[in-house]
Amino acid sequence: MRSLTLKLTLAFLFVGIIGAASVAVLARQRTATEFDQFVADRSITELAWRLQDYYEVNGSWANVERFMARRQNNPGRFGGHDVPDAALADETGVVIVAGWQFFQGDQASATALDNGYAIMHENQPAGWLLFPPVQARVPAELLAVESTFLSRINNAILLSAIVAILVALLVGVLLASTISRPVRELTAATKRIAGGELGLQVPVRTKDELGELSQSFNTMSSDLARSTQARRQMTADIAHDLRTPLSVIMGYTEALSDQKLHGSAEIYTVLHQEALLLNHLVDDLRTLSLADAGELTLVQRDIPAKGLLEDVALSYLALAEERGITIDVQVSDAMPLLYVDPERIKQLLGNLVSNAIRYTPDGGVVTLAAKATSHDMATLSVSDTGVGIAPDDLPYVFNRFYRSDSARSQDGSSGLGLAIAKSITTAHGGTISAESTVGVGTTFLIRLPIAAIA
Repeated sequence: MRSLTLKLTLAFLFVGIIGAASVAVLARQRTATEFDQFVADRSITELAWRLQDYYEVNGSWANVERFMARRQNNPGRFGGHDVPDAALADETGVVIVAGWQFFQGDQASATALDNGYAIMHENQPAGWLLFPPVQARVPAELLAVESTFLSRINNAILLSAIVAILVALLVGVLLASTISRPVRELTAATKRIAGGELGLQVPVRTKDELGELSQSFNTMSSDLARSTQARRQMTADIAHDLRTPLSVIMGYTEALSDQKLHGSAEIYTVLHQEALLLNHLVDDLRTLSLADAGELTLVQRDIPAKGLLEDVALSYLALAEERGITIDVQVSDAMPLLYVDPERIKQLLGNLVSNAIRYTPDGGVVTLAAKATSHDMATLSVSDTGVGIAPDDLPYVFNRFYRSDSARSQDGSSGLGLAIAKSITTAHGGTISAESTVGVGTTFLIRLPIAAIA
């Protein structure tokens, strides 16, 4: 299989050959035609000047036959020859010197006179020089001169064509190498990535389409490396989060089985809580897997934002009151209806409110608000007066199993709440973002669609 470099080089070479050959053929044909015209026009013009001088000296065309006969056998003053087959007509168009297709005494037609050369005297035609077409009126002696001239022209054209082809070949090789080099680098990098060398980068040498392709490859390679690392980390985190409650359950059940412990309400409560944690983690993982596969089912309908937020606040009111935390709902009565899946949005907001309560000190405030931000989108917000999120951690809070504080891995959360919130928001065609100041609090902003106005 031929390489791309060879194919491009041959293509440039072929174009160069075709272009040089076309120019050579056209230039030769045009040169030959123009040279014939030049020779004939010079001879005709010289003869016409001689005849004009003859008429002005003699005042008539008397004995002009002898003059033209002498001119046919003698070179012109410019080194040319008179036209041997030209005819001469007087001012009335009657042929007085036979030549070409005319005989003496013939009346030349108006077309022949128009195509002839007018010999002027005192601004009036004194006669007409009638001559054959270009090819027929070139003297035989000049054919050898023309042949030599055209031979030189042909040699020059041939040399130019060879130079043009060589230049085309050189340019073709350079351009082909410029184009094929990034392709070879991308091919080699692709093979290395296929071999497991993730995150590999190729140099971006140009700003054209190949440069964009290289840049896209680098982005893809980096994303692939990050995704692979995140997947490995997620697998490790899932194993860790599953191992903790399983270890507790296995420890208690083993002790109960060996009769080292006797069943009690407290032990059964602990076992039930650990089982609930496992069930919660499995449900979260299932939700994320459905979102990744694009199969997260939504049953969207028009629903008031105020009622939705109040339902979520009521669900977490008891948990908040235990720590003296206030849950405040702020929604204008003019707020338009949302077009969402109520159950999924309650799950989303529940994850955010749960996190807000978890990381807000006793006596703090959690605020749920909603407002229309455009004709088709509304923004829901969940704010707290908690510890906040460090700026270095903020870009990663929606990653799965990401915890800004590793100590929080033991707080009973799965580490998937914000990732699920992002998946649910994306499924609705919205966006979610976070703003936070350490020691002041955190605000999550969720943009969701508004119900169409009938």
